[in-house]
Amino acid sequence: MLNTQLRHMLQAMPKAELHIHIEGSLEPELIFELAQRNGVSLPYPSVEALREAYAFTDLQSFLDIYYAGASVLITEQDFYDMTMAYLERAARDNVRHAEIFFDPQTHTARGIPFRTVVDGIWRACQDGPISATLIMCFLRHLPESDAIATLEEALPLRDKIIGVGLDSSEVGHPPEKFARVFERARNLGLHLVAHAGEEGPPAYIESALDVLNVERIDHGVRILDDADLVARVARERMALTVCPLSNVKLRVFDVMGSHSLRRLLDAGLAVTINSDDPAYFGGYVNDNYLAAFDALPLDAGHARTLARNSFEAAFLEPEQKRAFLAEVDAFFNQQH
Repeated sequence: MLNTQLRHMLQAMPKAELHIHIEGSLEPELIFELAQRNGVSLPYPSVEALREAYAFTDLQSFLDIYYAGASVLITEQDFYDMTMAYLERAARDNVRHAEIFFDPQTHTARGIPFRTVVDGIWRACQDGPISATLIMCFLRHLPESDAIATLEEALPLRDKIIGVGLDSSEVGHPPEKFARVFERARNLGLHLVAHAGEEGPPAYIESALDVLNVERIDHGVRILDDADLVARVARERMALTVCPLSNVKLRVFDVMGSHSLRRLLDAGLAVTINSDDPAYFGGYVNDNYLAAFDALPLDAGHARTLARNSFEAAFLEPEQKRAFLAEVDAFFNQQH
């Protein structure tokens, strides 16, 4: 059981969140509110019925309901309201900086203009209570040509997007499928990240590094199946954006007590803790910290490491990064 002091420390410490899908922060209440606002009929009679449907067996069963939830997002104001709700919630968890994933293809496929999506999310980031930037993700179950078209469509809004990522169904869609679009994004000066090694094998982590040249691995929990890769990723200080509650909810691990988080840290890997799709997976970033520390042999030293890792792995200007890291150190120095 978590002691009171450690619980308070986890909740109060400054942190960054680097793996948050903004569409996955849509709470059932807001889904119903937006459905009503936009005249969208949902296949669920109530907020409670929708919440009950959040019993997933794997990644695909989650994605099916995730895309249904996204159908209520139509106007720029909808995207603004969704993003602002997340930013305000993250601020309460003492998140100082968030790098927000969004899936334009989910929306453009429904006829929503690309600019509507980006402008709504970006405007909330400017108005919100914390520092926040945007990473545009490509849906890996769709062809690479679709991702390339999406990247081209993003060019007029290039100043509002700091990087690109790769998400959705992992198995059967290896990173190398997206080699050309990632090369194009790199040439444009965008940061590169990719989901790898969640349900897919360690080989996907390796090809994300070698073929896509990513700067961060999202999830990456299967890396422990390959000792050579662990040694390399630890040596290169390649961050893993781990999402504990998501991993348990999607049956990557049966229970939190069997999660690899402590083993990843012991292996010297630059692990960070994040919420992934908090409305669907049972909690925001502090809930993830508390659940992991409650179930695993983790202490205040690990908390400090994780908080520092979150800022070290962030795509921030050097002086911003130094300021946030100084804030972390000052916080922990006061705890003694």
